[in-house]
Amino acid sequence: MKKKKQQGTKHKQSGILRQAYAVCALLSIIFFSINSLAANVNNPNDFIEKEVAVIRIINKASTRVTEHTLRVGQDFSFSKLGITVRACMTTQPFAAHDDFMFVEIAKDDRRIFSGWMTASAPGDNPLQDNEYDVWLVSCR
Repeated sequence: MKKKKQQGTKHKQSGILRQAYAVCALLSIIFFSINSLAANVNNPNDFIEKEVAVIRIINKASTRVTEHTLRVGQDFSFSKLGITVRACMTTQPFAAHDDFMFVEIAKDDRRIFSGWMTASAPGDNPLQDNEYDVWLVSCR
């Protein structure tokens, strides 16, 4: 009777040990999968800096749409607007394509916008002005 009880205990212990190994293996797989996914998340080094931003401006009163090519760092005047592109970047070739621009916009010498714009979703962070719309077309 004692032998059967000891054998039953050994089988239970080996079954628990197998389950523990399986759990450890599963957790290792999950951990390494998460780390490899995290390595694919964009970081600042995943972008290519560009020298030129192509922007589109609409004058809401006249409904006139114009497109302008601006060098990064260049001060550009358009009617009442003063526009300075501080950075223009595009995603790496292997990533989904998108362009990003950091821009400062002043109207009548008063800053009305300072921030990032993206070409793929111009409505996400637009210039909100009653006279003008400005958005990024691309970085080159």
